[in-house]
Amino acid sequence: MIFIKKLKKYLFPISMGTSLILATITGLFSSNSFITTIAPLGDIFVNLMFTLVVPLVFFTISSSIANMNKKIKLSQILSKTFLIFLITSAISAIIMLIVMMFINPTQGNIVIDGNEQEKLSILKQISLALTVNDFNELFSKSHMLALIIFSILFGLSLRVIDKEGNVSKSLETLSNTMLKFVKIVMYYAPIGVYAYFANLINSYGNEIITSYIKSFVIYIIVSILYFVIFYTLYSYIAKGKKGVINFYKHILPSFTCSLATQSSLASLPTNLDTANEMNIDQDVSKVSLPLGATIHMEGSAIASILKIFFLFSVFSMPISGPLTYISALLIAIASGVVMSGIPGGGLIGEMLIVSLYGFPSSAFTMIATIGWIIDAPATMLNVCGDIPSAMLIEKSVYKDKPTLQIK
Repeated sequence: MIFIKKLKKYLFPISMGTSLILATITGLFSSNSFITTIAPLGDIFVNLMFTLVVPLVFFTISSSIANMNKKIKLSQILSKTFLIFLITSAISAIIMLIVMMFINPTQGNIVIDGNEQEKLSILKQISLALTVNDFNELFSKSHMLALIIFSILFGLSLRVIDKEGNVSKSLETLSNTMLKFVKIVMYYAPIGVYAYFANLINSYGNEIITSYIKSFVIYIIVSILYFVIFYTLYSYIAKGKKGVINFYKHILPSFTCSLATQSSLASLPTNLDTANEMNIDQDVSKVSLPLGATIHMEGSAIASILKIFFLFSVFSMPISGPLTYISALLIAIASGVVMSGIPGGGLIGEMLIVSLYGFPSSAFTMIATIGWIIDAPATMLNVCGDIPSAMLIEKSVYKDKPTLQIK
């Protein structure tokens, strides 16, 4: 019985992995007529995801802001927490950006013709990305960034006006409804992904498989290097050599729990225990770690850069100019800090990548699959990164506090 309960936690990744294996076999060895027959099953999944994403974004973001605890005021701990979370997420995204400038996971493997886009000025592109000229255009998957900004402002306005919280609670109910909608659709995901990738592999063969393997290998290498170099550096900045020793002496439970559960929230109790064992100030750990479990995702920021470069290469779009790099970094930071705190934030981040750069709908499933493939190491970085960040926050808040003894 215990084995069955544990197996249920991994039922979705197992089913997705099985689906991808079967899709690979089907795509390589089935006839074109069979692939053509099952292809609409993949289209159904992609269409369902694009149909639900607009209300999902609006209800989840606006309700999250509207229902924030009004009694909580920004303290020194909170301000330092958000600042350090932003800095570390930006650093992780920049590191991956530099790596991807030299290594391309799809180079020489697969290229799909993309739509030729009109060349616009930087200010014009920013204007088109942030705003729309008609309300009905706002609720479109083609204007995700404008929708996110609108949702934030709507939530802030409601938070001020709705003193009794009645509308905010109703909005939260609608948000939970959309999350349930996503969960229902995901039951169909193995079938939809099977059909979609069987068609993709049938068209591009071993090239697409090689591209995903390369993406996974690149992510694993960058994750290991980032963990060893930067988490060591953050620990050293916070508490010197003793901080580094303390970190590596106690991080194993958080490391293994995050890989096993693939969930930042499920790993939170273990992370709190780790912080306690490391003697991190509890005022800091009890604020920063729960926040970190929802709004601090260095692994997700690194993954966003990988996804963006993957799609640019696949659709033969040039990656050049400061605006392209800056927008990629902003999306990565938003995925790692802002949208990670929102239920379904990973989905929203992937939709934002597709819509902001004008990729076709099929691009969503491509990068969603990358997300599934690298989920375990990404979660590990997300969880373990909260500990050295908490150490930095503690140092920043309590500058005159003496170095704590290692247990």
